[in-house]
Amino acid sequence: MQPPPNRLDAIAEQLPLGREPAAVRRRLEMLEGALERMFVLPVINRPIGLDSIVGLIPVVGDVVTASLGAYLVWEARNLGLSKFQLARMAGNVGLDAALGAIPLVGDLFDFAFRSNSRNLRILKRYLDKHHPETGVIDGQVVDRR
Repeated sequence: MQPPPNRLDAIAEQLPLGREPAAVRRRLEMLEGALERMFVLPVINRPIGLDSIVGLIPVVGDVVTASLGAYLVWEARNLGLSKFQLARMAGNVGLDAALGAIPLVGDLFDFAFRSNSRNLRILKRYLDKHHPETGVIDGQVVDRR
């Protein structure tokens, strides 16, 4: 008898591996979802993610969330985004990390700023322009040729 699959196993099965733009896009969308929109706060009905939760841990949380944000920038670099776009993305991560390190005020800033969502938006604009075959609507890859 097999144990029931847990949520992480289900996510791992869906995680695309590879360096092609469509796989990178899907992987970074999943990362952004986990970091920014994994749970919904019931009272205010606002999504939060691991970035806000892990950021509550002094020093270690800020390092971990900044590292995950830097991974998103690194993947964008591998896709060929311009230096200006990479600088904007790095600035978003840097601002999030710098202000996120301030106790309490930084946690509120993390909750409102959502640097990973901003960076994913930059990345999606680039992919939509330069790799339109990576577009996805309702889980279906859109053929824009």
